[in-house]
Amino acid sequence: MSGSVVAVHRSAEHQFGKTTVDAITLVAGLGVEGDAHQGARVRHRSRVRADPAQPNLRQVHLMHAELFEELARKGFTVGPGQLGENITTRGIDLLSLPTGSTLRIGNVLIALTGLRNPCAQIDSFQPGLLKEVALKKDGRLVRKAGVMGVVITSGEVRRGDAIEVSLPPGPPLPLERV
Repeated sequence: MSGSVVAVHRSAEHQFGKTTVDAITLVAGLGVEGDAHQGARVRHRSRVRADPAQPNLRQVHLMHAELFEELARKGFTVGPGQLGENITTRGIDLLSLPTGSTLRIGNVLIALTGLRNPCAQIDSFQPGLLKEVALKKDGRLVRKAGVMGVVITSGEVRRGDAIEVSLPPGPPLPLERV
């Protein structure tokens, strides 16, 4: 399975969206250099309030561009970086990958840890959007706002880079909220 990088983003501030840049540097064990969520310990505000000593399983946020097209068909206008992802991808069904899958982007290696849990801030961005990225289906919550990962190997990621997916050994464990 392979895909490509559509765009890359970072923000030094804790804000909803991230700024699109030419390249981002990923640092093993820490995340995106210069991003507010970079660190070995959890950096997301809600997680810090719960337990600041937790390991940061949300060092890198990846989102599939195909979601933006799906949302556009429902009347929403969303583009790369606007929902806070660091890497926007194309051609990979990120949400269906099992926990522990790895994404190789050039020299960079990212291990997937779980699903992003979308929050109410999404409705502040565009009213009604939260119900489209966190919806009930057959009695269970389906999270569609991307996946989270940790950086295993450092390096630079740019728009247009190829992404190669490797599945973990053993029975697949579905991604859960992190």
